Amino acid sequence: MENQEELKAHLIATDAEYRALSDRHSQLKQELASIESKEHMTLEDEDREHEIKKQKLKLKDQMNEILSRHRLQRSEERRVGKE
Repeated sequence: MENQEELKAHLIATDAEYRALSDRHSQLKQELASIESKEHMTLEDEDREHEIKKQKLKLKDQMNEILSRHRLQRSEERRVGKE
C-alpha cells in the first residue's frame, strides 16, 4: 500500500490536473513566504496574504479530492482483483 507522500508523488507524475494544482499551490506558498518575510506588511500585503491563504486551502481541498478518488479507485481495483 502506498503512503501519502508516495501517492502524491505518483499523482504529480501521472495526473495532469493534480500536478497543475500542486504547482499552483507551491507558487502560492512561495509568494506567501515572501510576503510574510517582510518586516512591515502593508494593508495590501495583508489583503494579499489573506487571499493567498484562501486560494491555498481551495487548492488543497481539490488535491485531497483527487487523492480520495484515487484511493477509492485503487481499493476497488484490489477488491475486484481478489474475486
